[in-house]
Amino acid sequence: MEFFLLQYLFISVLITFIVLYQVKPAFRFFCKMTFYKLWLFTISIGVVILSVPRGRNVDNMMFLRTLTRPLKHIFGIQIVVKGKENLRTKKPFVLVLNHQTSLDIMVTMEILPRRCVPIAKKEILYMGTFGLACWLAGVVFIDRKRREESIGTLTEVAHSLHKDNLRVLIFPEGTRNHGGSMLPFKRGAFQLAVKAQVPIIPVVLSSYNHFYSQKEKKFTPGNMIIQILPEVETLGLGPDDVPKLTEQVRDSMLLAYQGISGMTNGAPH
Repeated sequence: MEFFLLQYLFISVLITFIVLYQVKPAFRFFCKMTFYKLWLFTISIGVVILSVPRGRNVDNMMFLRTLTRPLKHIFGIQIVVKGKENLRTKKPFVLVLNHQTSLDIMVTMEILPRRCVPIAKKEILYMGTFGLACWLAGVVFIDRKRREESIGTLTEVAHSLHKDNLRVLIFPEGTRNHGGSMLPFKRGAFQLAVKAQVPIIPVVLSSYNHFYSQKEKKFTPGNMIIQILPEVETLGLGPDDVPKLTEQVRDSMLLAYQGISGMTNGAPH
């Protein structure tokens, strides 16, 4: 009798779940985002196990990248990458990307080059297995509330670029922007590139708005474009050139963003 009651309860819960998932967009959004976060935290256990033998090493990032990429197929997101040839360089560089949602982690893994060190806010370090996996993969954490300490960390990274043949990934907006444009860029990434005398490679992610919106609780299959722009040289530039360089890169990225977002939304461009 108890078995049949449990079976009945299970079937009832399952049917309720399926119905809610199909007819309630907010419930579907919650389920997908929960799955997304659980996936990241679960694969992080595997990344930690695989990374421990060689310790903290930027090459461990490839484990995280490989295990994250299946998410795009699970969610039905098609990603088109344009300008791949602009990443075919073996020299150090600074990669700058626009930042929109937590899904940027999944999308960025599509183009993340080898020996690339992301710069992230320190809070991520304390996010359980995911934070530990990021640390083992060489992610550099900065405390945004401690400016001098952050500058010191970026200076150390600048010195390591040539010595260790690294690339650095930074979101120059500093925080997520859901506004359909780009926030003003902070200058840290550009000061880093100028100090190390390495080029900047801008990467633009198209808008998520046609298939994902936290405000509207919308998360459907969709498509995205990643546009990799030609590198911007910094050789010969100094600290006084950083403000102009920052605006120059932002303007080019904003123009590209407007163009490719129009394409994914089906609007004329």
